[in-house]
Amino acid sequence: MELNKYIEHTNLKANAKEEDIIKLCHEAMEYNFQAVVVNPHYITLAKDILKDTNIQVVTVIGFPLGANTTEVKVYEAIDAIEKGADEIDMVANIGAIKDKDFEYVKKEITDVFYSLDGKPLKVIIETCYLTDDEIKEMTKICNECFVNYIKTSTGFGTRGASIEDIDIINSVKSDILEVKASGGIRDYDTAINFINKGVTRIGTSNGVEIMRGDK
Repeated sequence: MELNKYIEHTNLKANAKEEDIIKLCHEAMEYNFQAVVVNPHYITLAKDILKDTNIQVVTVIGFPLGANTTEVKVYEAIDAIEKGADEIDMVANIGAIKDKDFEYVKKEITDVFYSLDGKPLKVIIETCYLTDDEIKEMTKICNECFVNYIKTSTGFGTRGASIEDIDIINSVKSDILEVKASGGIRDYDTAINFINKGVTRIGTSNGVEIMRGDK
């Protein structure tokens, strides 16, 4: 197992400075991580630093609350791709999920998905706010929309990913849909536990610590 290729090395802090993103990218190159995840403002910087590597630049839209209108999310997605983003992590509309307005949620995901010119889409469902049934319903919607990944968390909610979340997702997900766990994954053992559950991407700001085998 190439643990480094599971890791999306992340800095989405509101106060992240240019020097922090440069450090993030150089750490990603040192460990040959799968990707870096940065706020849209830093797409071009990260893309320039990583231009001679295979490391993907991932950005977020509708982040972190998911409450933007569909039209805004579509614009954000198109703008991000034009600036060089390789993959998009979109926060689903959590309020609409809680209202059981799943038709709205499905249309939003579909509209964003078809705006990406074939680039991968991960849908963040923020599991900390959802019931088990809502997690299952969102997984089914991700199956139906043929998005690339369902992602557990933003890292800005009341908690991050849990093994229980993954078990619920796994109970209904298709063979095609992949799972990204994020939020609170800070050490080697925790990362391995998620990977053993079938997770194929780990979103973390502690990629270096995980690679060092920190407890």
